[in-house]
Amino acid sequence: MGRDVRRLGIGHPGRDIVEGLMSAVHDLAGAPRVPEDPIAHSELAALTRRFEQVAEKNDREFGIIKSDLTAVRLQVGNLDQKVDRLKDDIEALGQQMDRNQAQIIDLLTRLVGKHPDDGS
Repeated sequence: MGRDVRRLGIGHPGRDIVEGLMSAVHDLAGAPRVPEDPIAHSELAALTRRFEQVAEKNDREFGIIKSDLTAVRLQVGNLDQKVDRLKDDIEALGQQMDRNQAQIIDLLTRLVGKHPDDGS
């Protein structure tokens, strides 16, 4: 009987059942196929929405941080210029103090009549 079934183009009855079951869980290429599950699809859609919302939030927050960083860089640049000017002012003040001290020594020397470097 097995030969007659094959010759007629009718497959093996047991094999047809197994192949039918296999095709339910495998696609034509033989890869596993997930049966349609509405709960899984809704959960996947919810996870996708949450992922997209978090990605959008991260993009917004990154933009805010980037903007704040630019503002900080500008402020640091301004402070750097102010520090340079303050340094110049302090150097000028030090030179002025040196000149004033020299004048005071000169005036005291004239007043007393002795130069402090003479040792006399």
